[in-house]
Amino acid sequence: MPFHHFIQEPAGWSTLRDDVLYRNPFLEIHQPTLTSPVRSAPFTWTVCHRKGAVVVAPMTPTGEFLMVRQERVPIRATIWEFPAGQIDDHAETDAIRKTGLRELREESGYELAPGGELVSLGHFFPSASFTDEHSHLLLARPVVPSPHGHEHDENEAITECRAFPPAEFRDMIARGEIRDANTLAAFARLVAMGLI
Repeated sequence: MPFHHFIQEPAGWSTLRDDVLYRNPFLEIHQPTLTSPVRSAPFTWTVCHRKGAVVVAPMTPTGEFLMVRQERVPIRATIWEFPAGQIDDHAETDAIRKTGLRELREESGYELAPGGELVSLGHFFPSASFTDEHSHLLLARPVVPSPHGHEHDENEAITECRAFPPAEFRDMIARGEIRDANTLAAFARLVAMGLI
């Protein structure tokens, strides 16, 4: 049972069997047996199904980018990244926008200013070799402090939120201080689309 409807099985692909190896509320590990357009003999693969995510690149009225510093258990490090989170209900109307605005406020304590805009930067696959997870990228501009402050999820360990001028942001990427794939992808799209 996939978590979303974004990944389809186009012509040439055929799932012959799909065994669920593990399941929890956040992910499912499947081992499908399938054929593909370039492999006609059945083969097996291990696939991690994850909910889609939304990544928000928040820009202040002065053109700085907000990032949160968050502890990430798998890599045993606390790193800088844009606010992001999973889409809880893909069937919900405007789920990407609602998720982006929710994560912006919960993680950073900021919200979209009156008259502000959310600009879609498309989506990408963080690691297509083993997971169907996809991240939707949004630019939120301008953002202002929320009167409600932040509301970190009980599973999050966010230690700070800071604004960075674009030049410093770029230097942090060049020095390897920003290593989060979502943040790097959002920055690449912002540059490629001429938004910074």
